[in-house]
Amino acid sequence: MNASLTLLVLCAVMFGSGVYVMLERSLTRVLIGFLLVGNAVNILIFIMSGAPGLGPILGAGVDPDDISDPLPQAFILTAIVINLGVTAFMLALIYRSWWLAQLGDEGDLVDDESDDEIEAGRAADIVRSAAQDDDAIQQIIDASDEEPEEVEHR
Repeated sequence: MNASLTLLVLCAVMFGSGVYVMLERSLTRVLIGFLLVGNAVNILIFIMSGAPGLGPILGAGVDPDDISDPLPQAFILTAIVINLGVTAFMLALIYRSWWLAQLGDEGDLVDDESDDEIEAGRAADIVRSAAQDDDAIQQIIDASDEEPEEVEHR
């Protein structure tokens, strides 16, 4: 196995700077550090994958020792997808944190008071309409308890 010294140095610098930046308090810097460490892991997997070789397809006249291992490529692809998902989650956290910081002491309750007044009005309307429905039903029951009038049949 012959790893490039340039890739090793790049990997070490990315790991070191990523961990250093992740120790900051700002979520944006944590995200940048996470991206650096994620890319450093991809380079490390690439370095550890061994010497390049032929495509991983066995055919006639192909020596299995000359074929490159496809597993590190799958690991790198999986790491990229996971890195993208965690980055999207971190961006959502950063946005939510920024939004709550802009609201100040009121926090997440800014629109809740007006919503509560609207909901209270709707609840009162529902109670009123239910009471009117109950009165109408009671009138129908009272009317049905009275003696029925004779209806002329033709």
